[in-house]
Formats: sequence, C-alpha cells, structure tokens
Amino acid sequence: MAKKLTWFILAGLALGIATGWALNATIADHATLVAIADHFSIVTDLFLRLIKMIIAPLVFSTLVVGIAHMGDTGALGRIGLRAILWFVSASIVSLTLGLILVHLLNPGIGLHLALPAGGAASGVESASFTLKDFVTHLVPKSIAEAMANNEILQIVVFSIFMGVAITAIGEKAAPLVKGIEALAQVMLQITDYVMRAAPFAVFAAVSAAVAKEGPSILGTFGYFMGGFYLGLILLWIVLIAAARLIVGPRAQLLVRYLREPVLLAFSTASSEAAFPRTLEALDRFGVPRRIASFVLPLGYSFNLDGSMMYCTFATIFIAQAYGIELSIGQQITMLLLLMVTSKGMAGVPRASLVVISATLGFFNIPEAGLLLILAVDHFLDMGRSATNVIGNAVASAVVAKWEGSIEVLEPAEIEPPHAPAHTPHRGRKGLDLEP
Repeated sequence: MAKKLTWFILAGLALGIATGWALNATIADHATLVAIADHFSIVTDLFLRLIKMIIAPLVFSTLVVGIAHMGDTGALGRIGLRAILWFVSASIVSLTLGLILVHLLNPGIGLHLALPAGGAASGVESASFTLKDFVTHLVPKSIAEAMANNEILQIVVFSIFMGVAITAIGEKAAPLVKGIEALAQVMLQITDYVMRAAPFAVFAAVSAAVAKEGPSILGTFGYFMGGFYLGLILLWIVLIAAARLIVGPRAQLLVRYLREPVLLAFSTASSEAAFPRTLEALDRFGVPRRIASFVLPLGYSFNLDGSMMYCTFATIFIAQAYGIELSIGQQITMLLLLMVTSKGMAGVPRASLVVISATLGFFNIPEAGLLLILAVDHFLDMGRSATNVIGNAVASAVVAKWEGSIEVLEPAEIEPPHAPAHTPHRGRKGLDLEP
C-alpha cells in the first residue's frame, strides 16, 4: 500500500499541474480563477483538518508511553540535551548556508526597486518576539486547549510531565499505560485511513496554486526560486551526509523510507501532513518509538531547517532588491536574531513570513518587500516543508545513534520482495515501545 500511495501522490501532483495550467490558459478572468481555486482548496483544507485531528492524540499517546517505558528520567534528560545540541547545530548550518548562497547568487541585484512609503504594509501581520511570551507559551494553561489548538510544544510539555509521573508511580499506572498504548495503535490505524485521501488533496492543492498564479509566475521569479531550491538541495546533501557519517551506510535506507512523507509534505506544502508517515518511516528504519516520539515533535517546533534557510535567503533578497547594504556585523546579528525568533514562532500561521517581517523591521528594511515573495511563497513553502521533514527525521536517527538504540532489522524485513498491504510497524510485534 505504501508504494502504491507514493505513485498515486505523484500522479496527483502531475495531474494537478496539468489541470491548473489548462484552467489558467483557458479562463481569462482572474476572479473566476480565484473562485475555482477556492473550490479546489476545499479538498486540501479537509485533508489538512483530518491531519490536524490526528496530530495531538498521536503525539500525546506515543510520547507518554515512550517515556513510561524508558524507566529512567535521566535518559529523558540526556535525549533532550542531545536533541537540542543537534537542533542548534542544524539551525546554524541552515541559516549560514542561506546567507552564503544569497550573496553568491545575488537574486535581488538589478531590480532597483524604489523605497516604498513609510506606512506601506506588507499584508502579513508581524509579531514581536519577547522572552517572556516564549517561555510562558511553553506551558499550557489547559491540556484541552493545547490539543484543541494543536500546540505541539505544549502537548510535549504536558506529555513529559505525565510520562515521568507514570514512571514514578510504577506498577499502579500499568492499566493507564496499557490504555494509552491502545490509543496509539488506534491513532495509527486512523492515520492509515486518512492517508488514502492524500492523492486527492495533492491534486487539489497543486491545481489551485497553478490555476490562480499561472505558470508565468514561475518564470518571473525563476532565478530567485531556482537559487532557493539549489540551497535546499545543498542542505539535503549536508543533512544526509551528516546522517551517513554518524549513523553509517544504513542512512540510505532512511532516505528511501522517507520518500512518501517528503513527497506528501512537498505536495501539500505542509510538514504537519507528513508527521504520522515520518514517525512510521523512523520506526521501519529502527529508531525506537520512545526516541522518535520525543525528538520528532520537538523538531517541529525547534528544528525547521528549510524554513530557517528561507528566512536568511529571503531577507537578504529583499534588501538587495531595494539596494540596501548590510554590514558583516549586521548580518551576523541577523543570524543570531533569526536563531532565536525562529524558535519562538512555532504554531504561528505562515510562520516564515512572520519571522521575516519582524526581521525586516529590525534592520529598517521596508516590510512591504514581502509583497515581492508572497506570490511565489506557496511554491517555496513546498520545498521548505519537505526539507523540514528530512531535517527532523535525520535528527531523530542521529539522537538514536548517539543513544546506541538503533535497531538493525534483518535484510528480509528491510525490503520484502512482495510486501502485503501496508502495516504501520513492519517486522515488529505490536508497538514495540520497549527500549
């Protein structure tokens, strides 16, 4: 089923491009195209709502049971520290790579845009970063509210408390652990049902984007987009090379298992949509659920490699377009600022644009410059989302390797000659949540 689904998603992607292109070419009225795109988006929105329906209970159940089976709170702290160490290192690489590439390619040089009026708005609501807001936002006022709003980081915090408490109570909490294990299995089965709608969502999302913007938009911003995607390819190479260096030659299997979640994230422009499948890919690779279910949700808040690279690339592009030069000191400051603010924007809609808007204002670059990239942001978001999936999967595998916990499956289990219908946990008994 997994391989078939991948081909169906690819077919939906190709058919969506063809349909959107045909609509754009045959319908001259832009308002009509927008209306058609809005109707297509109903399918995509429904699919993403189904995904959001799954995320909170899936993160909660897998994380609580994983911590409960660790049996050692010291292991939890050690895994957390190693995850943060990797996140910070990956963030520095992503931000720096974006900065270097935008200077090598200079996509904004030559546009010579006039500075807009002081009050010109970008259309994106910016948000200021404060340490107080970030720290207090970590702890949920109510777990029900956190789950209702899909605040992954808050769910992680509550799940850690609950998992540690279950470990402290011991045998008395065994019935509760058994119930939550059953919940995890149920959520994974629901995930399997939801994913069958993915090809339709991919078709609708791509059709809507191409119909509304038209293929010409890709040519207008081709150099900017090409430069950014070149950066993403280089970042992928760096991440996969790091995984191979730390994890070993088996890292190529991880890349193979990630094909479907990466394609799903790319097609829907949502890394959230790929979360359940990424968890399953890590499970197939041999990353213990207790590690993957802890590192992966943290990564969705702290380790958005593609989004961070986009922040530096797009910010300098806008500065170049207006002929604004930033000193080396200012650019280093920008890197440090983005390092912090990108962590404080988890869960914010169009988070990358919000972070860029705040950064532009800090360096007196016209925020209206965001209008330059808004038209192609969806197509760029596709690449960012796919890269975020790769980055978080590599982070989980690396932390598991550092813990000495990667389970090497038998060759027959890795690539079965004639795989039956997809099962969430190939070659394992039940959830196999034991360390």
